[in-house]
Amino acid sequence: MFHVKHFYHTKQNVPRETMNKTDKLKIQIESLPDKPGIYQYFNLKEEVIYVGKAKNLKKRVSSYFNKKHDSSKTNILVKNISYLKYITVESEEDALLLENNLIKKYQPRYNVLLKDGKTYPSICITNESFPRIFKTRNIIKNGSKYYGPYSSNYTINSLLDIIHQLYPIRTCRLPLNIDSIKNKKFKVCLQYHIHKCNGPCEGKENIEEYREHIENVKKIIEGDANEISKILHQNMLQYSSEYDFEKAYELKQKLELIENYKSKSIVSNTILDETDVFAYDEDDASAYINILRIHKGCIVQGYTIEYKKRLNESKEDILSLAIIELREKLQSTSKEIVLPFKIETALNGIKTFIPIKGDRKKLLDLATQNVKQFKLDKLKQAEKLNPDQKAIQLLEKIKDILKLEKLPMHIECFDNSNIQGSDAVAACVVYKKGKPSKKDYRKYSIKTVSGPDDYASMKEVTFRRYKRIISEGSELPDLIIADGGIGQMEMIRQVVEDELNLHIPIAGLAKNDKHRTNEIIIGFPPQIIGMKVNDQIFKFFAGIQEEVHRFAIKFHREKRSAHQTESELDKISGIGSKTKELLFNHFKSTKRVKKASLNDIEKIIGKSRATIIYNYFNPNSNSEN
Repeated sequence: MFHVKHFYHTKQNVPRETMNKTDKLKIQIESLPDKPGIYQYFNLKEEVIYVGKAKNLKKRVSSYFNKKHDSSKTNILVKNISYLKYITVESEEDALLLENNLIKKYQPRYNVLLKDGKTYPSICITNESFPRIFKTRNIIKNGSKYYGPYSSNYTINSLLDIIHQLYPIRTCRLPLNIDSIKNKKFKVCLQYHIHKCNGPCEGKENIEEYREHIENVKKIIEGDANEISKILHQNMLQYSSEYDFEKAYELKQKLELIENYKSKSIVSNTILDETDVFAYDEDDASAYINILRIHKGCIVQGYTIEYKKRLNESKEDILSLAIIELREKLQSTSKEIVLPFKIETALNGIKTFIPIKGDRKKLLDLATQNVKQFKLDKLKQAEKLNPDQKAIQLLEKIKDILKLEKLPMHIECFDNSNIQGSDAVAACVVYKKGKPSKKDYRKYSIKTVSGPDDYASMKEVTFRRYKRIISEGSELPDLIIADGGIGQMEMIRQVVEDELNLHIPIAGLAKNDKHRTNEIIIGFPPQIIGMKVNDQIFKFFAGIQEEVHRFAIKFHREKRSAHQTESELDKISGIGSKTKELLFNHFKSTKRVKKASLNDIEKIIGKSRATIIYNYFNPNSNSEN
């Protein structure tokens, strides 16, 4: 429990009419103590916009104001601070507890936000003469016992299924009590006849017998299944020695059920009696923390929460908050915790382990697996709800790194292809919302350029492309990319800006000495932005470059292939492509067709067409016309 040692609120101590905001904050900071505590930042509307903890209040708060921060969000926070309050406490742990409580109370704009809107199910054992056991999302404070919450529906459903197979717990909602049973208000139902309930509604089972089942159920839920196994095994042997084999067999089936449950639940030695295991994972927007609660070697609870990041909070700070939050939520009193990395705050009376091998490491690996799966599931759900979300996030990063005015929702990329100047072509691929839009791809045969001149070809193609878009009133791109460097970019700029008077950002994908793309060039004058091979943005641009290159090469091959199959046969009137194909399949070349006799040609395509072809190549022959 924390103890408030000092409360400071400068609004009452400094005459506001004589000072500006900066002066007031400066005096406040200079007066801060060198003690652990929490601080609260307020805006002009007197709203709490940030709550933080500190080992040393003066040093921590001063750090916000004595430098410019790398994070733009932190700079915005500082700009919005009007005044501050603070509370000193006895220890770092007290500061952490108080910080957690104040964040939950005020939900400040710039603090990490616990995204816990979903209500997870718990197991309820009702406060009745003959308690019921069921899954619920509603916690009612009426004396009933709740276990949970469970973030896995499979886990809670499996546990309840085992409980109802082991013990004849009633599933009806009858208001059973001693008076209603004595007065014979109720009759047994189907559950009694199929041996799923012992019929307490008609007094066929007394309170003591029923309560014994409930106590055993509690032990299973709390992870003490070993004791239940021992009792079942002893009773089974007793019935067997008394030759009551039917009862013994029934207990044997229950023993197998509980042993099967234990084999799935026990993941470590019973040395780990009461332990909380925490795992951490994160992405750019959120942090995810999983807890596994261990009791006598069994996992009795597993739960994952998500924090929405607001500033550049460290993973150590977020994990510290989550430990407090999760232990409070699951009502844990474990004196041992297992962590993936060290946190700054020491928790009183609790041993901390960061394992590298052994049972604790196995448990940490399992918790890590759970938190990664939770993160993956959240991503999949988000993508199902908004299929474009992932792409939009990538485009936002591109907008930031290239300093664009708006999201590049529509990107076009150009590439040229020729071999020693022959059959010169160009291609344009189009990406919309970060994905290829193949119906918008365009290919061009170069018309005005002779020889291998990539610059002139680029200029021709971009002029044709955007002149037509303007005339048709179609959609212009948000970003144009050249598969090349500054020279190609300049050709596009001359067309787009000088000739067509358009204002569209232009970028180039430049290659290094090994002919590998390693940087993107943007704007005029050009700015070079280096990229790492494993970076998400690099992979995106490399994918566009590969796609435009593939499309251009494919078109160039098609065109070259068409030229290679042209022959003198194309000049003969009345001879079509099918006839030409038949002749090439048989004779293999135009030269052999020329040398072939009329009879040989006639066998392939018939007398009429054979005569036309033969007379064309042999104008002085005496064959019929």
